[in-house]
Amino acid sequence: MAIIRDNRGQLLASNLSSYLASAANTAGTPINTTELVGILNQFLGEGEQLSSDITTITNGIYKKFGSIDKVTNRTEVVTSGIWSGDTGSLATFFTSSTQIGDVSGKYYIDVYSDTGRENKEFSIAYGDSAGSGSPTYVQSDDTYRQSLAVYNQFKNILLDSSDANFSVYNSTVEGGYDLTSFYALAIDRARYKEQLDPGNFELTLSGSLGTITLIDDSGQTETVGASGRIFNVVSGALNIGTANEGTINSPTASNGQGFGLFYPDMGIILLNPNALSASVNVNLRAANGSQKDVYHNNSLSGSTYSINSGSVALFKAISGGADFQMRRTENVSTSHYFVRANNREFNFSNNPTFVTGSTGQFVQSTFETNPKVYITTVGLYDDGNELLAVAKISKPIEKSFDKEVAIKVKLDF
Repeated sequence: MAIIRDNRGQLLASNLSSYLASAANTAGTPINTTELVGILNQFLGEGEQLSSDITTITNGIYKKFGSIDKVTNRTEVVTSGIWSGDTGSLATFFTSSTQIGDVSGKYYIDVYSDTGRENKEFSIAYGDSAGSGSPTYVQSDDTYRQSLAVYNQFKNILLDSSDANFSVYNSTVEGGYDLTSFYALAIDRARYKEQLDPGNFELTLSGSLGTITLIDDSGQTETVGASGRIFNVVSGALNIGTANEGTINSPTASNGQGFGLFYPDMGIILLNPNALSASVNVNLRAANGSQKDVYHNNSLSGSTYSINSGSVALFKAISGGADFQMRRTENVSTSHYFVRANNREFNFSNNPTFVTGSTGQFVQSTFETNPKVYITTVGLYDDGNELLAVAKISKPIEKSFDKEVAIKVKLDF
C-alpha cells in the first residue's frame, strides 16, 4: 500500500477533484478509469504503479507486460570470494619456473592456485624509485631498469600528480614515512572484477623471523585519492568465524614503519620491504644497489643480494603462511518481471502432440473441457516477438482453468 503525504497528497486530491468535477459538469460524459489510473500513477513510485489493464486476458501465446508487472533499474550489492571457484581463501600457491627464468620474470611473478598453472590469481612485482634491484645502463646495455619502471607504473596509476612518493605509517604518524620501494600484489583483473571488499582482506606471511597476519584498517579510517579508496595495511586478524570485529594489533612493524597500503578499487596491495624484513625474513629487505645480470625478483646470488631475495622470497613467505583471504564486491543492476498467468490463460499447448488428425482434434477429449498443462519455461520477448531471455523453472507447474500462476523473473546485468 502506497502512502502519499503532504503537498503531493494535496496535489493528487486536487487533480482528482478537478477531473471528477469536469466529468460531472459535462452531461453524459463517463468516467474513464484509464485516465484515473494515469492521474494516480503521477504520484506513485516505480513498482507501486497501478494498471488499468490488470484484468486483460490473452488468448494467444504472447502476453504483454503491464506497468505493474515490471520493476526495473534496481541495484544490488553482491559480495563473493575472489579466488578461482569463487572461494574466499587461498592456501596453496604455485609459480612457473619458465616464467621466472624468462624476460617477464625480471618484472613480476605470476602466482597460480593449481599445479597446472591454469588459474592465475595474482602477481608479485618489486618497484624502486631509484632503480635499485635492476642493472644500470652502465652495467648492462640491455637493461630496462625494471624496478624503476615498476615503481613509476604504479605511481602513475595510484598517486595524485602532486605526490612524489607513497606514504605509510612512521611510528604513530600516519603517512610519515615515504615508501621509496615496495612489493606490489596485483590481483588478477578477472578475479576482483569491480572492486575488492575492504574489511575482508587477510594475508599471512611466514619466514625465519616469525609469522605475521596482515589486514586493512578499513574499520578505522578511509582516504580517497586519484585511485579511489586507500587503506593502511596493518597487523591484526579478521576474527572470521566469531562474532568479534577485526582486531588491529599494530599499524607498524618493530622498526616503526607501516606495512603498506591497500587499494580496493584497483585490486592492488603495496607492501613495505623494510617492515617485512623486520617481521618475516631479512631476505625481504629493499634492494640497496644494482648489479649486472641480477634482478631483485629472481633467485639471486652475489655480494649485493642474499640468495632468494625479492619477489621470490615474498612468494615463499606467502606460501609458508598458507592463508590469503579476500572477497570482492559488485554493484549488479537488476530488473524484476512478474509473469502472471490468469486462470483463463495458457491452459492449452502449441505442441503438435496436443492435437491429432487433419482437423486438429484434441488427443484427449478432456483437453477441451478440463485441460491441464505444465509450465516449465518462461520466455521474454521484445516487441518484434524476438526471444531475448529464457528462464527455467525448477520443477513443472500445473496450469488449468482453476489455477493461476505468478512467476517472478529476475535479470542481472
